[in-house]
Amino acid sequence: MTTTPAPVLMDLTTSPYGYLALLIFLLAYVFVVMEEKLGLRKSKPVIVASGCIWILVGLAYQQQGDSHTAGIQLRHYILDYAELFLFLLAAMTFVNLMEERRVFVALRTWLVSRGYSLRTIYWVTGGLTFIISPIADNLSTALLMGAVVLAVGDHNYRFISVGCINVVVAANAGGAFSPFGDITTLMVWQKGVVEFTEFFRLLLPSLINWLIPALLMSLTVERIQPAGERRHQRMKKGGLTVVILFLLTIVLSVTVHSQLHLPPVLGMMTGLGVLKIYGYYLSFHDPIFREQGHITHHHAENTARHSLLHGDHTGVIRRFDIFKVVERESWDTLMFFYGIVLCVGGLASLGYLTGLSTLLYGNLGINLANGLIGLLSSLVDNIPIMFAVLTMDPGMTLQQWLLATLAVGTGGSLLSIGSAAGVALMGQAKGTYTFFSHLKWSWAILSGYIASLICHLWLNGI
Repeated sequence: MTTTPAPVLMDLTTSPYGYLALLIFLLAYVFVVMEEKLGLRKSKPVIVASGCIWILVGLAYQQQGDSHTAGIQLRHYILDYAELFLFLLAAMTFVNLMEERRVFVALRTWLVSRGYSLRTIYWVTGGLTFIISPIADNLSTALLMGAVVLAVGDHNYRFISVGCINVVVAANAGGAFSPFGDITTLMVWQKGVVEFTEFFRLLLPSLINWLIPALLMSLTVERIQPAGERRHQRMKKGGLTVVILFLLTIVLSVTVHSQLHLPPVLGMMTGLGVLKIYGYYLSFHDPIFREQGHITHHHAENTARHSLLHGDHTGVIRRFDIFKVVERESWDTLMFFYGIVLCVGGLASLGYLTGLSTLLYGNLGINLANGLIGLLSSLVDNIPIMFAVLTMDPGMTLQQWLLATLAVGTGGSLLSIGSAAGVALMGQAKGTYTFFSHLKWSWAILSGYIASLICHLWLNGI
């Protein structure tokens, strides 16, 4: 059996194709940054850009007499994306089903009904965000706890603003020490440069990253009782079971990866299959609801139970259907991820990342370079930055990879636009939690960021 030799990449950065590809990527990223203003989903420009860039890569290599390398490289990046896509699809289905079963709403109700002071709720929401985000991902956790802050704060805008900043910082810090906490940590784990248990070495630095700014901001939170109503909402049937299935799926993914050296996506998709079977069970036992309109064909597991209401054709009785939950996935995020992976991969195939790696990691030193790319992630989305670092593969040790993971994962907290959690909460608390209200506390967040990096360097003797 013969193995295909790895393709030899050329330095085409100074060719017209290289310049044009870089220009297309930068132009696409301008549209990404202006997503809120233009109302154009961020996935659309990067998907178009990825196609254009790879056409340019193919033309550039063909002009050099090489008609195979571009295709080999493209298939490599598509395979990388496919593994991450299926993993994220499964994880997001679990999280969305927990939301549909009102698991998060029940948690919010419990918190609001405790009768805590605003300062206590400030610490409880921040602490729970830090604890939940390593499991449920930082974006979902930030939205959950942001809803709690809004429900408790009512019209206390100062509390809502500081509470949202606290949630964003805690979500990003908590997501940095778990492969399930952020897409960037998931990429690092799936790439195999850091094992699952090794991420927990970042627990203390991540905790410091959140605690320092949280302590400084807490001084402005009053010790008064929150105003507003306290509605009681209960969890739907099966909510706790879904949580248990998700935890078991995580254990399965870690086990098949660490013990059998199989891709962790196998465990996640197997768990998703079990979840779908449980959804079939729920379709029989979940309370029915009425949907107005004409009778339509649904999936086989529901079709047999369709019946008419009041003897006419004005409504349909439908039961729980997990495929409707899957439809709620954040397809824009998944498609944006596709575009970014292929855009960065195309630029790498043209030689840009080799030059960038030399500039950063060769001239500045690995530790300083990792700290700077973390700061850069507050301006540019952390997904392309981490994918670029993984593609560069600058020959880092385990401790240096952990430093890069910590820096990229938490650096986005410096600005509200620097992370998905911050952008999402700006939309959720529109007019109260803003770019400038976050910017007022950037100095405190920066102090936590620097302290967390120093803590990691000290703990691991780098």
